[in-house]
Amino acid sequence: MEPRFNLFDSPTAAKAAKRFFAASKVLDESSLSKTTQELVSLRASQINGCGWCVDVHTKEAAAAGETALRLNLVAAWRHSSVFTEAERAALAFAEEGTRLADADQGVSDETWAAVRKHYDDDQVGTLICLIAMINAATRMGVIVHQQGGTYEPGMFAALD
Repeated sequence: MEPRFNLFDSPTAAKAAKRFFAASKVLDESSLSKTTQELVSLRASQINGCGWCVDVHTKEAAAAGETALRLNLVAAWRHSSVFTEAERAALAFAEEGTRLADADQGVSDETWAAVRKHYDDDQVGTLICLIAMINAATRMGVIVHQQGGTYEPGMFAALD
């Protein structure tokens, strides 16, 4: 399957994509660990079926020190022993925040309580923005059939 469209060929889409990237850089400056951010982004990317985003967040997580074992188990995190209680709360939050149409109330009170137990206000705010932004990014990637496999960590640094 070939990509349908290059967003950077559209002046308006290119401007929006650059601003979107700039907004995501703010999240990198938060106190939420880079590995947790990448695990959350990877899980939402898997759920939404965006090969490009799975590629990006797998490679960025590895570059941030994440192990192959943990990356391979993200899709089955509920049935693995390699994630901390805090990471499990963040992954549940990512799933429930991504699968809004599947749940009549969105994020459950139980998941919200688990996230609040493990993360401070800044980290919770970061998680909320991160989940919203990765869902937008995966939708763009799926719409245009952006293919995974060619991403190199840090390749978007020129967009700064």
